[in-house]
Amino acid sequence: MSQFYRQYAKQILALGLLLLPVLAFEGERVPANNDIETWLPMDSEVRQEYEWFKEQFGAEEIILLGIPNAVADSELIEALAGRLERLDGVRQVWTPDRLGGLMADLGVPSDVIHARLTGLAISHDQQMAGVVALLSTEGLADRAAAVHDVRQVLEYCQLQDDRILLTGAPVVVAELNHLGGVEQNRAFFVINMLISLVLLYLATRSWQLSSSILMITLFAIELTQASIKWTGGEMNFILAALPVMVMVFTLAIAVHFVHYYQSMLDEPDPLAAALARAWKPCALATLTTTIGLLSLLISDIAPVRQFGVAGSIGAVASVVAGLGFTPALLVLWPQSVKPIRETREDWIANFAHGVVQQARPIVQMCVVVVLVASIGVMWLKPRIDPLDFLPHHSKVVSDLLQCERELTNIESIEAIVDFGTEDLSFVEKLNRVRAIEARMAEHSAIRHTMSLASFFPQELPSRALEAARMFSRAQASGQRGDYMSAGERYWRISARVQGDTTEDKARAFDELAVMLKDDPVRLTGIAPLLGQAQQQIFRGFWESFGTAFLIIGIVVACSVRSVKTAFLAMIPNLSPIFLVFGILGWLNQTIDIGMMMTASIALGIAVDGTFHFLVIYKQHLKKNCTPERASYEALVDTGAPIFQAAVIASCGMLALTGSSFSPTVRFGWLMATLLMSAVVGDLVFLPSLLALRRNRLPESQCTGLPPVTVVEENHRTAA
Repeated sequence: MSQFYRQYAKQILALGLLLLPVLAFEGERVPANNDIETWLPMDSEVRQEYEWFKEQFGAEEIILLGIPNAVADSELIEALAGRLERLDGVRQVWTPDRLGGLMADLGVPSDVIHARLTGLAISHDQQMAGVVALLSTEGLADRAAAVHDVRQVLEYCQLQDDRILLTGAPVVVAELNHLGGVEQNRAFFVINMLISLVLLYLATRSWQLSSSILMITLFAIELTQASIKWTGGEMNFILAALPVMVMVFTLAIAVHFVHYYQSMLDEPDPLAAALARAWKPCALATLTTTIGLLSLLISDIAPVRQFGVAGSIGAVASVVAGLGFTPALLVLWPQSVKPIRETREDWIANFAHGVVQQARPIVQMCVVVVLVASIGVMWLKPRIDPLDFLPHHSKVVSDLLQCERELTNIESIEAIVDFGTEDLSFVEKLNRVRAIEARMAEHSAIRHTMSLASFFPQELPSRALEAARMFSRAQASGQRGDYMSAGERYWRISARVQGDTTEDKARAFDELAVMLKDDPVRLTGIAPLLGQAQQQIFRGFWESFGTAFLIIGIVVACSVRSVKTAFLAMIPNLSPIFLVFGILGWLNQTIDIGMMMTASIALGIAVDGTFHFLVIYKQHLKKNCTPERASYEALVDTGAPIFQAAVIASCGMLALTGSSFSPTVRFGWLMATLLMSAVVGDLVFLPSLLALRRNRLPESQCTGLPPVTVVEENHRTAA
């Protein structure tokens, strides 16, 4: 293989440079999908009920505009509504005057109209009017375009005042697509590249090699993005972390390979020796990382599964690029790498000596700290709130909160009254729906209700002809299809639900279900789905982590061919998870979508350093060294690259804290903390554990390196 690289190094690198713009072009074309519904459980009974509701009444999505009276009068609002209705993405627009006019046509008294519209289309202080735009099929297909067109109409009507509120699910989705775009994330990605370049230089002492390795990471990133495009994948804001993660994977492989090459410069063919030594731990580390990512497929939340698949593609792309191009760079610029004895610092030898000599108290202290911290895991709680997806300073967030204060809430609980085959007249059904609606409105969490009954007067005409005319006018208004389905079998009651947390709204849903258990009512909506998604996050957190731990443990046992060694090796990799998440529990922190994925991913990445350590450890055991000496030698040989790779990886993850999305920011902080904690596990806890293993051979039979007694300055010696 080394002969192949010597012969074709330039061609390999040239091919990579030629493919890079092609991959970049393809990677830029990956479609984005930040629809809130994709974050909800897919196969649950609650989701199936919601999908049935959409089949009956359509996927109703609205854009809500709050317009102060000081900005526009009713005439201008009506002109705005007319222009909005002419948009392809909007099928219908309702204003206070239009709703009130329809109710008046059906005989509703003016004082009742005012009461029904207050808190829904008119603010309680009468100073703001609400305009509701219902999206058409075209608008649902491209929400961002629909929102853009609405903004254009506002601009045309000279309604660009900051006091005008614009909110609704399509607005949130459009903002997520905007913030999750390449342009928005490019700044913190460039900063991450510069930081990584500096850290690479500190590790290699060669700007030429460092910048070239950075180009390799770009190739791996673009290969990953293009592969997602080719496999029909979609991007979402959680996947904004993917480029940085792929960079971390690739840099770790490149740093370890350069270190192996440095340590083999005394060999006749250092490249061949480095390849022979590097491929197994790098391949195993990639395998465990992939296992950790694929364990996310257990989740019932689509973007989490997408992240697992995309991350796995990235892990494979990293090993292809890292082991594929780094040897070619070393063939092209062999002078950029100095022998390891000239670059190794004494600190690692002194550090290794201290760890091995103090192995027992170190193990005892680590066990106590982890056990105490892990108690906090029992207090962890899940959390999912769509507002967490946006930066808190966003105008979209402030508009939504102000709309909820002054007009109505965006989230709703939908009640579908099923009359089945009951032989009831229209009026009887209307009165029964009105009675159920009144009971729902009594619940403290229900802010406002709306049904077909809302458009009719409390007292219906007694004469059949007059009643028939009223029903005919109601049918002509178009509201029948929004609030009735399957003829007159299904009647819809839309209840706007309020609550500080997802738990509050889910609790309201459960209480309504109990309240209406004797009525032919089916309840659904986004609120109960968010509650279920919240529980799924917590359940998926433990299921994916448990699966990853079990499979990775089996892989480690097979690779070292020792169940006992594998068991000891997995303890330091498990400890950072319980330490960090236990501390979060002690601090009463909640687990969101971004944090949920970190445990499995961090476990897969952390085992990377463990494999490199175990390779050297096993080699020295085969030389009949004591476990203490083997642990020392493995730590001296692998400590520097493990530490360097972890620092680079952690700094890369910290770059994610520059994201506009709170879950991505928390993902970055938590991953960086977990990776640095894993370094302590790999360089302190693991060597100490393995050093305490009972020696199977008498001391005199350790014919390899003698036991460590002292570390002298500038070089290490053994007594």
